[in-house]
Amino acid sequence: MTQATQPQQRGIQLTEAALKHVLALRQRQGKDLYLRVGVRQGGCSGMSYMMDFEDPSKVQEKDEVFDYEGFKIVCDPKSMLYLYGLVLDYSDAMIGGGFQFTNPNASQSCGCGKSFGV
Repeated sequence: MTQATQPQQRGIQLTEAALKHVLALRQRQGKDLYLRVGVRQGGCSGMSYMMDFEDPSKVQEKDEVFDYEGFKIVCDPKSMLYLYGLVLDYSDAMIGGGFQFTNPNASQSCGCGKSFGV
C-alpha cells in the first residue's frame, strides 16, 4: 500500500496512487465532480463499499467533505460511522488490482475486498 496523504487530518484517507487514479477518471467525465464514498447493505460479508462521482450540487448539508489538493471526497454521516479511518488505495496490478479498501472498523472482509462486516 502506498502512503496515505496526511492521515491524521481526514476521516477517509486517500493514497497518492488512489488520488492520481480518481483524478484521471474524473478528467474523463469532463466535469468538476466530487467522489462520493459510502456503504450499503449487501455483499458476502454484510456491507459493501460504494463509490461514484457526483455533482457538487447534490452534496447534503450533513455530508462530510474532505479536500485533497482541490479534489473533494464526500461521505454521508451514516456511512462515516463505518468508514472513519478508511484508507483508499489503488493498484494497477494485473491480479488483485483496482481500488483497495483498508478499513480499521471491519471485523471481517470477503476475499474480493469489496465488502466487510462489523
